Amino acid sequence: MPAPAYSDVEFHPSKIPIEKTHEITDEVSASRAAQEIAESWSSAKSTGFKVRMPKDKKLAKRMGYTVMTTVNYYLRKSNTERNVRYWVYHEDDSHYAIVLIDARSLESLGF
Repeated sequence: MPAPAYSDVEFHPSKIPIEKTHEITDEVSASRAAQEIAESWSSAKSTGFKVRMPKDKKLAKRMGYTVMTTVNYYLRKSNTERNVRYWVYHEDDSHYAIVLIDARSLESLGF
């Protein structure tokens, strides 16, 4: 049986318990937030991380790319398993959000 499509699952990334929310405004703050996320990363935790960014599409793409590549870089550098699940969604009228969580943690939450 194939995995259900996203629309078939009653799940939204905002339902994931969040350890910390990072507010970023530029690529430098995105890099700092990503480094902090990678340092706190653990598959034993059942929480994720949220990064909120302004709803400027071009800027948000760059900041999202910076967050994801920096998290992956620091996880690889520390020899940590890089099984990251993430979602990007419209947080509110003026923000996008990225929610990141370890795949095992996500499974343990029943999602």
